[in-house]
Amino acid sequence: MDLSTLFDAHSIVGDLGLIGVLAIIFAETALLVGLAFPGDSLLFIAGVAASGSGAAILGGAALDPVALFIGAPIAAIVGAQVGHLFGATYGRKLFDRPDGRFFNHQKVMATEKWLRKYGTGRAIILARFVPFVRTLINPLCGIVKIPARTFFIWNFVGGIIWTQSVIFLGYILGERLKGSVDKYILPIVGLIIVISLIPVLLEIIKEWRTKRHLS
Repeated sequence: MDLSTLFDAHSIVGDLGLIGVLAIIFAETALLVGLAFPGDSLLFIAGVAASGSGAAILGGAALDPVALFIGAPIAAIVGAQVGHLFGATYGRKLFDRPDGRFFNHQKVMATEKWLRKYGTGRAIILARFVPFVRTLINPLCGIVKIPARTFFIWNFVGGIIWTQSVIFLGYILGERLKGSVDKYILPIVGLIIVISLIPVLLEIIKEWRTKRHLS
């Protein structure tokens, strides 16, 4: 298997099927290597493949909609809990580095700030919709000692809302647009990615303005 398959949503759905989709969703939230895996776009295209007509334009890659709608949130929730456990057990050593690009103490401080600003529940749910953040938030919550039970409750809610809403969008598109669905997939996937990055861009702009004001 070409490793590039793991980083392309179309290839994951077409070549690896339902098991591949669930494995990538789990890995994206459980393992720090998941930073490079597709999340929103994979769920959306999986939703298209689960629809009656959408599978035709994905090389015949049809997914069982019931298994997808049930399996995806389970994979996302279990993956995030594994990430939280990893952070609580080993994360402090990994992130206690001032010069790390992705794993450094600044990320821990930023997470604490995020949790204070939005509250634990809201922060964990919002993180689901932001690429990279949804991977890092899980071990970081373990590092800052968010209790496993509290994390599970909001992880459960966020995992269901994220997976079901994105899959549903893809499923409805596949059902409604029939044969013309292929013309809309790339623009909609691009739009989803752009929208999911907006919170990150806003935070970057806000931090930049704050530093500029203080300087």
